[in-house]
Parts: sequence; C-alpha cells; structure tokens
Amino acid sequence: MLAVTLVPVTPVLFGALPLDIPRAAWIAIYAVLVLAVIGAFWGVGDRWWPRISFGIVVVASWALVLTATHTGLLPVLFVVTVALSPYLVPVWVGIGLVVANSAVLTVALLSVPDRSGSLADGWGELALGLGFYIMIQAASLLSSVAMLREQHARRELAEAHVELQAATVLLAESARVNERLRISRDLHDLIGHQLTVLTLELEAAKHRAGASADAAVAVSAHVERAGGVARDLLSSVRETVGELRTESTDLAETLQRIVQDLREPRVELDIDADLALDEDRTQLLVRAVQEIVTNTIRHAEARTLRIAVQATPTGIELRAHDDGWGAGDVEPGNGLRGLRERFAAFGGDVSFDGSRGFTVVARAER
Repeated sequence: MLAVTLVPVTPVLFGALPLDIPRAAWIAIYAVLVLAVIGAFWGVGDRWWPRISFGIVVVASWALVLTATHTGLLPVLFVVTVALSPYLVPVWVGIGLVVANSAVLTVALLSVPDRSGSLADGWGELALGLGFYIMIQAASLLSSVAMLREQHARRELAEAHVELQAATVLLAESARVNERLRISRDLHDLIGHQLTVLTLELEAAKHRAGASADAAVAVSAHVERAGGVARDLLSSVRETVGELRTESTDLAETLQRIVQDLREPRVELDIDADLALDEDRTQLLVRAVQEIVTNTIRHAEARTLRIAVQATPTGIELRAHDDGWGAGDVEPGNGLRGLRERFAAFGGDVSFDGSRGFTVVARAER
C-alpha cells in the first residue's frame, strides 16, 4: 500500500502538479502519512496506538488532497486509507470513512479552478469523478474485509488442526499405555504365577528326595539348578513387566505430530534426545505445545515459532519464542493461566515475555 501511494504523489514530487502550499510543507505532510502507516501496523496489538496512527493517516490524506490545486490521481490516497481501515479499526468506521472521504473529495473537486464547459458539464464531470472513487473505495473496503475473513478462517482451521492433532496424540498415547498395562498384568498373572508355583514344587521335591544318599545328592543338584532357572526367569518377567509399565514414548515424534502440516507459523522443535518422561509429563508437554502454538496462530502474526524442551538438573524446561508482534503488557488469558496451573501442579512455574516477539519459559520437576 505504501508503494501504491507513490503513484499519485510522484507528479507533485517532481513539480508537475501545482500546490496551494509550499512544496516542502506538502512533502512533509506526505512523510507524516507514511510514518503513521508504518506506526499503525508496527503497533498492532496495542489498544490505542494503531487507531491514533490511523487517524493521522486519514487527516494527512485529506490535507494532501485539499492543498493541491488540481486533484490529479491524489484521491487514490483515499482508496488506500479505506483499504487499510479493516486491519486497524472496525468495519463501520471504514464505511464512515468512505462517506467522509467522498465529502472531502467533493470539496476538492469543487475548488478546482477554471472548470471548462457549461455548468451541466462541470457538475457531470464532478459526479462522474466522485462516483468512480466512491465505487473504488467501496470495492477496496469489501476486498480487505474478505481477505481478513479468509485469514481468520485459515487461523481457525489451523487452531482446529493443532487441537485435533494434540487430541489424537494423547488418545494414541493413552491407548499405548493401556495396552502396556494389560500385557504387563497378563505376564504377571499368568507366567509369573506359574513360575512361582514351579519354584515351590521344585523346593518341595528337593526336600522329598529318595533315601539313597547318592540319589538325594543328584536330585538335590538338579532341583537346585531348576529352582535357580525358575527364579531367574521369574525375575526377568518381573523386570519386563516393570519396563512395560514405565516405558516412555519418543517425545520428539509425539510433539512433531502436533505441528505437522502447519504452514504458518513454521514450528521448529528442538527436543533433548536423552529426555525420557512418564505419561503425565508427556501429556503436560503436549498440552503446553498445543496452547503455545494456538496462541501464536491467534495473536502473534508470526512466521516462525521455536520450541525447545531440555532436561535440567531438577526436571524439564520448555522454552518457546516466536518472531511476531509481541505484547507490551502481558495479560494471561484463560489459556496461559491454565498453562501456568498445569506446570504448578508438577512443582514448576511459567513466565512470559512479550518485549521481542513472545517468549514462554515453563519448568516442571521430574
């Protein structure tokens, strides 16, 4: 849009369009307009600054058109302000701006000197020019609104995708845990019980060996070895059962599934390869990544989101940073407050920093 504004002002910059004020003053007003546009979008996320900046843009565009002796293509500036309005102010303000711009343009066109032809021709020319710019402004406003609605729909779809992936990951993890518990119970109940009985039977056989001393020695040796094998096997079964109950999943793969196919923002994951977590802490990190990614999609206007999960001497640390707009005063909503409560339940804490992009640092004990 800033490039578009150069089209109508170029004749003025090169002295081809006469002005009612000094050219240096007119160029200064144009510079104020450009800076105000940059300031408005630079301050997105702030409550008042973008609207104040946009007000300066509107007033500057009026001043540029009214201080030119001939309007030329300068009313294109009105089209630009209307096209920008949905990004910064409510739609009804954009509609009012079309009306206000048209009124200013009417004043500018009526003040053009030496209007040639008859009175009817002059008013016809005025109506034609005014009608043309009203239609262009309306079309620009509707186009911007349609683009914003499309962006909003894409964001909602991306949020739903992240939530669905997180739910799928948690469901799959829960199914794996339940299956491991079932197998461990079966192993313990079936094989473990049988091996315990075998050990007892062999122990009884050892004590009931024949009267012959040599036979008793032989039987006792065999039974002793069989009992040792049975005890070793029982120990191995119990160890396997314990591993099945505590087996951890691949955290990097689990978190990657949440953000797969996400186009914007691009999520970069850095997961400690040696980090092994239980089911509860895995769910904690899955929910944390889901919340962080969703907030980034919804509020940050970021292109890249980096998430790192590392082991610490006392537990785990999650650090996320995006290159979006950030926030001057971070006021946690329900999602961020819930994130803080989740980590507090594991003896940890969460901090936020919106000075450069948005940063989340979360820690939990193992």
